[in-house]
Amino acid sequence: MNVEEEVQRLSQEIKRLGKVQADGSYKVTFGTLFNDDECANIFEALVGTLRAAKKRKVLTYEGELLLQGVHDNVEITLNPAPAEAAAAAAN
Repeated sequence: MNVEEEVQRLSQEIKRLGKVQADGSYKVTFGTLFNDDECANIFEALVGTLRAAKKRKVLTYEGELLLQGVHDNVEITLNPAPAEAAAAAAN
């Protein structure tokens, strides 16, 4: 799996595990992602995939590097796709 595919798969997993927000974004904590068995089986380097997604502005979170335990409560926000954001704004 290349980086783009991993970022896309990470987006799907955040939608599965997270809570949708009024603006069409999804929020999940790092601990929820890190401790999910399915995510553990998919991503060999979850932190690296998160950093790649943040660099591509697919998602946002505080800080540069997330560590298990220390950052379990850090919220990761999956930015809404342009079509989703437009639909949320119309409602």
